[in-house]
Amino acid sequence: MKIQIAPSILSADFARLADALASIESSADLVHLDVMDGHFVPNITIGAPVIAALRKVTNLPFDCHLMISEPQKFIPAFLDAGANMISVHAESDRHLHRALALIRDGGAKAGVAINPATPTESLADVIAYCDFILVMSVNPGFGGQKFIRPVIEKVRRVRELLERNGLGIPIEIDGGIDATTAGEVVAAGASILVAGNAVFGSGVPAANIEKIRQAAVVLN
Repeated sequence: MKIQIAPSILSADFARLADALASIESSADLVHLDVMDGHFVPNITIGAPVIAALRKVTNLPFDCHLMISEPQKFIPAFLDAGANMISVHAESDRHLHRALALIRDGGAKAGVAINPATPTESLADVIAYCDFILVMSVNPGFGGQKFIRPVIEKVRRVRELLERNGLGIPIEIDGGIDATTAGEVVAAGASILVAGNAVFGSGVPAANIEKIRQAAVVLN
């Protein structure tokens, strides 16, 4: 499966988000947009109006990660804002089938995200309704956190679960991804790599993306 790099603008300069997108336009595969509400996670970031504004300045697909309570109330707004992919957390919505259907009916790809401590088995009854699975390799809420290594084994279990069900959908991984962890998570089964600080923390974002991409290929 093709490896895709999805830079997270959570680690970019919020005063220059348009410039941040321009710096990755030719090198990234997706843009990861972390939406936090200060309730489901202990941080507040951006919402649909900001995403709608950013949609006007880039052609990159938007991967919206909803770390919010009651996501179904807000999914239509993110669809209208231009989201191409939307993930909701298994821990935040008791009616995941309904949420996934709402996303798909709106024309976007639907995914379920799980936190590091959430059992892989929680996905069993919803994976048939997903276009991708998002595995968190840090506890959500803040960028720049340390990679939780046991999640590598969780990625393998998710891949095995998908294979048992005859599904070839991609596994996305988010948290602590850089050139040192990329190869390991790809080897375990991940194919969409979200990287924030490793892309925007220092240096040239496009060159940083290439380093992660090369590491994923070489070490896989």
